Amino acid sequence: MINKALSVLALACALPVAAQAASASRQIGVNVLLDGDATPATLARLGTYGTVREVVAEIDLVTLKTTESQLSAIRALPFVLAANPDAERKGSPVDTVSATNFANGLSTWDQDAVDVTNLGAGRTVPYDGAGVYVAVLDTGLLDTWRQYFPQERIATQFAKAFNGGGGEQGSVSEPPNKWEHDQNSHGTHVTSSILGYSLNGTPINGTAPRATVIPVKVLNQNGSGWSSVVAAGIVYVANLKASGALGNSPVVINMSLGGSVLDAAEKAAIDYAISEGVVIVASAGNEGTAGMGYPGAYAPVISVAASGWNGQWKPGADGNPGNWWNADDVPDPTNTADFHVADFSSRQLAGQDLDVVAPGSWVVGPYQTQSGKRSYFYLSGTSMASPHVAGIAALMLQKDPNLAQADVEDILTTAAIPWGAGCALVSQPSGPAVNECWGADATGSGLITATNALSLTP
Repeated sequence: MINKALSVLALACALPVAAQAASASRQIGVNVLLDGDATPATLARLGTYGTVREVVAEIDLVTLKTTESQLSAIRALPFVLAANPDAERKGSPVDTVSATNFANGLSTWDQDAVDVTNLGAGRTVPYDGAGVYVAVLDTGLLDTWRQYFPQERIATQFAKAFNGGGGEQGSVSEPPNKWEHDQNSHGTHVTSSILGYSLNGTPINGTAPRATVIPVKVLNQNGSGWSSVVAAGIVYVANLKASGALGNSPVVINMSLGGSVLDAAEKAAIDYAISEGVVIVASAGNEGTAGMGYPGAYAPVISVAASGWNGQWKPGADGNPGNWWNADDVPDPTNTADFHVADFSSRQLAGQDLDVVAPGSWVVGPYQTQSGKRSYFYLSGTSMASPHVAGIAALMLQKDPNLAQADVEDILTTAAIPWGAGCALVSQPSGPAVNECWGADATGSGLITATNALSLTP
């Protein structure tokens, strides 16, 4: 019995060691940022630590397939500025819509809340995003996207899909036309907040209904992906801008996605895109008090937290609690007392940068649970908040096409309505109301509206 007990104990002690060994030998993708060009000698040296996959010359990035055990040695190389494992990121031809935009569509609570529409009055701002491109880096669009959006508003000639990334996923690839064969719906719902959409033939307004969206698929069919793929998408859009392919049009990138760490590849890609004049907006994350996600938490990015309206799921003037989202009026002027910060919305931790808050709780848009069957869902998340601010940025750039990233961020944070800590009793789709509270770490510079932002735009 004693020997048997010792054998069991020895086995129990050995398992963690074996697990550590397996972990160290596991194949992973590593993003390596260099301090200069990727020369043949540099690539050959990196090749002794694994398999070189891609070189992204614009940002001096090399992606490498190697093992965890090699990571410290790679970081110690004299020509390496940074190296990290490829970080996971999450977000999740048919009849044509006859209209070219939804500027005359119905108002919904979220568009009313950012003050681009008013119930019964249509649009209330003189800008609609015309002449501005908004690249939506997400899951792509559903096969049925033409049933939701005007064809003219989607830049199919520039639409792109990127695949791969990660340790076992292989190199980043560019499968043709996959951008419009999404099975996830996340990117379609995000796009609907920018452009508006057709609700079974009824036009619903968007923040920037005459902007032109470039769908860039960087997340897979389950709504997740890798930072190396996101970086490839960012560089692609930056190169469109830099090459003149988009003319002199301003460009905004919306990224309703994120992960727990700042990746060297994404950081370099963001810096490159900003240097080429691209404006970048991203979601803050859905981790509540656990802190913000990246790239949203990276200071140069315009990050967006999620608010809800205190009138949600309540009977409005017509006594119907089920149509509140498009039949009830958000009071004017905008008052933070009418809103709450969603409990899931990521709070800012030390070293993170939260900019503004926008509608992201119970936002209705196209979302399909059955392939090819048109349907609409309420979704909540900072993923839903970010496109409202990307749309506001498009309106600002329509007014002044020369605004740079820092200009847009400064205007948005200055224009935001200050919002401190608070609590609100919030009605739910079913069951009792819930008391939701938040601190000042949840609101950044405050609640943003298009009217305020445009008033400060030169």
